[in-house]
Amino acid sequence: MSVVAVVFFLSAFQALACTGIALTAADGSRVVARTVEWAASPMHCGYVAAPRGHSFRSFTPEGADGMQFKSIYGYVGIYTEYEDFVVEGLNEAGLSAGLFFFPGYGDYVAYNKEHRYKTLCDMQFVSWVLSQFSSIDQVMDAIGRIDLVTLDSKIGAVHWRISEPGGRMVVIECVGGVPHIYENKLGVLTNSPGFKWHIANLNNYVNLFPGAADSHELADGVTLSPFGGNSGMLGLPGDFTPPSRFVRAAFFQTTAPKLATGEQTVFQAFHILNNFDIPSGIQHPKGKAPEGLPSATQFTCATDQNSMKVYYRTAWNSNIRCIDLMDINFAKIKYQAFPLDLVQSQPVEMLRIR
Repeated sequence: MSVVAVVFFLSAFQALACTGIALTAADGSRVVARTVEWAASPMHCGYVAAPRGHSFRSFTPEGADGMQFKSIYGYVGIYTEYEDFVVEGLNEAGLSAGLFFFPGYGDYVAYNKEHRYKTLCDMQFVSWVLSQFSSIDQVMDAIGRIDLVTLDSKIGAVHWRISEPGGRMVVIECVGGVPHIYENKLGVLTNSPGFKWHIANLNNYVNLFPGAADSHELADGVTLSPFGGNSGMLGLPGDFTPPSRFVRAAFFQTTAPKLATGEQTVFQAFHILNNFDIPSGIQHPKGKAPEGLPSATQFTCATDQNSMKVYYRTAWNSNIRCIDLMDINFAKIKYQAFPLDLVQSQPVEMLRIR
């Protein structure tokens, strides 16, 4: 793929939205999960399995002539459109990394062709992290030695979350060309504005709580009572803007009961993220929604970092599929890529009554 084609693809990538959460099971299993949205057309999405020793080269605004690196760790990653652009993945050391769109608030250093040898395209950052590192501290130590760039200044920036199996998570945002790293103790991430703004914005919802509000007398003979359950969450924002999704994800995640195992927690994460499936019609003027796109949420994935399993489902097939990294010999396999759906069709189980 030429750099011109890559830039053309990325210019369309700007409508990408994402909602990420993180849960911990009672047995200590760490599960990170997220959605990926794109409402303009069906995306070509797939997964890659990259072995140890695989050679990579970054794009720059001038071509495929940026930083070269060879994988220390094998990994499995899910990509959108172009297999070098991994948006979510897990490596054999248990380190998870994901890319989230961050328009209007992030920017990178200006490209300097004299620094080609250390220039890394932002869309290839996840592949770099997964192939090179086993801990957040290693990433933090190395990020100052590279030039993170965009392929075109008109393309919006991205930010990233990186998670360790023990539960530590950070968010990395480049502002003014400088990487800022935030400890993410909450585990939630969406899109713009910046992570610190989203955390501060949660204070606007200090009145919300799980369960039902108590009835109380407003005036003599007038008693206010809840219409139904969950009245303690009246005022929770229901739209699909990034700030509203962040708030909803924060409350849904933190009120979720802690389940016994990682596998149970994976399925719990999918249930929580059902609330963030974006109908494609609301993203367009009435009658202008694209054909052949059942949902703007084109795939949802969950990763159990302790059992080393990546799960996903798509807009076309809501059956959950799983890739077990423990079954992969990253010392022997060859680099390979596969579509998320071989056939874009929802399987239906027919039940017969006699």
